[in-house]
Amino acid sequence: MISTLLVANRGEIACRVFRTCRELGIRTVAVYSDADANALHVRVADTGVRLPGETPADTYLRGDLIVKAAVASGADAVHPGYGFLAENAGFARAVLDAGLVWVGPSPDAIEAMASKTQAKRLMGLKPLTDVTEADLPVLVKAAAGGGGRGMRVVRHLADLDAELAAARAEAASAFGDGEVFVEPYVENGRHVEVQILADTHGTIWPLGTRDCSLQRRHQKVVEEAPAPGLSEELQEEVSALAVRAARAVDYVGAGTVEFLVTDGRAHFLEMNTRLQVEHPVTEAVFGLDLVAEQIRVAEGHPLESTPPRARGHAVEARLYAEDPSSDWSPQTGRLHRLSMPEGIRLDTGYTDGDDIGVHYDPMLAKAVAHAPTRTEAIRALASALERAAIHGPVTNRDLLVRSLRHPEFTAARMDTGFYDRHLPDLTEPTPDPHAPLAAALADARGRSRFGGWRNVPSQPQTKRYAMAGQDHEVRYRHTRTGLEADGVRVVHADAHLVVLEVDGVQRKFEVTAYGDRVHVNNTALMALPRFPDPTTQHAPGSLLAPMPGTVVRVADGLTVGSAVKAGDPLLWLEAMKMQHKITAPVTGTLTALHAVPGQQVEPGSLLAVVRET
Repeated sequence: MISTLLVANRGEIACRVFRTCRELGIRTVAVYSDADANALHVRVADTGVRLPGETPADTYLRGDLIVKAAVASGADAVHPGYGFLAENAGFARAVLDAGLVWVGPSPDAIEAMASKTQAKRLMGLKPLTDVTEADLPVLVKAAAGGGGRGMRVVRHLADLDAELAAARAEAASAFGDGEVFVEPYVENGRHVEVQILADTHGTIWPLGTRDCSLQRRHQKVVEEAPAPGLSEELQEEVSALAVRAARAVDYVGAGTVEFLVTDGRAHFLEMNTRLQVEHPVTEAVFGLDLVAEQIRVAEGHPLESTPPRARGHAVEARLYAEDPSSDWSPQTGRLHRLSMPEGIRLDTGYTDGDDIGVHYDPMLAKAVAHAPTRTEAIRALASALERAAIHGPVTNRDLLVRSLRHPEFTAARMDTGFYDRHLPDLTEPTPDPHAPLAAALADARGRSRFGGWRNVPSQPQTKRYAMAGQDHEVRYRHTRTGLEADGVRVVHADAHLVVLEVDGVQRKFEVTAYGDRVHVNNTALMALPRFPDPTTQHAPGSLLAPMPGTVVRVADGLTVGSAVKAGDPLLWLEAMKMQHKITAPVTGTLTALHAVPGQQVEPGSLLAVVRET
């Protein structure tokens, strides 16, 4: 029996495993980097062990340090979570060699399937070697790990070498393994997967299908179970293939077999020898705790001969600290508030007041709705996300709500090209025009001391806010009866709630201010000074860092005086385990280059200047 379990991971998945451990009466051990010293997963664990350093390569990818931490803390078992070392056979062997229980498949099974190149060979498939124009488009893919890291679509043969180099660097940073391979890129298929659970007694449960077609940068955004619209024959086929793959490597524990479905046919992609991020939708439909089942299997308990019966439909949305309208750029800063309406499962590694840093994945949480039908589950999740309080950095919340309500998704006609087709429409700003007025009135109520009023009209007060990239000025005035604004009747106003009557309809605005940043319902605003600061102006053609991160590369031969064309890649930033390309905004001459490899930059830092010619 396992008495103390260490999770070799961080954030949301560590908190998720610890929750089940508490229910089972198992003590928990967290490992943490210096950047995570006050992280939620450390606070909720019974004990924690520091891994000195901040980057994944120095901490969560150091299997030797994690094994030492497990032994030193008295743990008798290790759960790898997902990402980092979850599919590293060498780490699994080191855990077992230390006399600890490994909550996962055998190292041999991991070795056979965790490397996507070996998995394809096992399934009778081969990666591309000598790529020609006729093979395009192709997908460069990391052999280890997942989550969209180390993946690049190549449509032009001239780009292949650069994308291979970028994918290797990204894979090495995220997984400690820079091996990549090339395969044909099938566009606009559906991403369908089968959850399996296997014990040490030969029983394998195929736990239905999931659809994970809504993806950005090859990383899943919305997932659901069961996958809608599949024929009964296709469901049986992918389930049989998943069981066959598991039996081929004597698989034990939870795993996922992934397929790309096009024209009614399933094409094997890979087998993930770990728990998936999207496992909660399967848990909801089958009424299971997959982490608890992983632990029981690791303890040697047998599964029942048949899995439980599936009930209803579940949909999960991943909430990211990122700006989808700005090339999905990750965002950092203080998460002031994160709350979801009742009835929605929220798996998260953050709580109110936590800081979102630059070193790790930008996922804040996963929101999951379960209902008797798909339509009801989608409606519940979209409504909950719309009403959730998410105060802090920019997130993809609005994108998620619009995606869930898009007719292509509601009709189950989505595929992996969904965001390629619809991103501009899904990210079109639709700010509430009355949000700035509500913010100004709440601010006025919060600052005012209503006592003696003069018996003369006051001059209108003005307040400026930045909202959705535009400046907005609002006017209101104090009167003997309260606050008034042109064209709108102020029904109620205090520091946190404003009620306006617009065209005969009352509307409520909940207002929360954090310094100059104000949240009005779901609209974020920035209070602006009356006069702009001239020191913040930059020369035309200035390239500013869109996010905090590290300069990992500058284009070969790029120096001050170089001629560049609009769209040419100039340098690369790494933030939250992803590399982001910074390109020339215009055709011209590079007149300044401040970025150097290894440099840490903050948002708004001047990286380079291109003078247009």
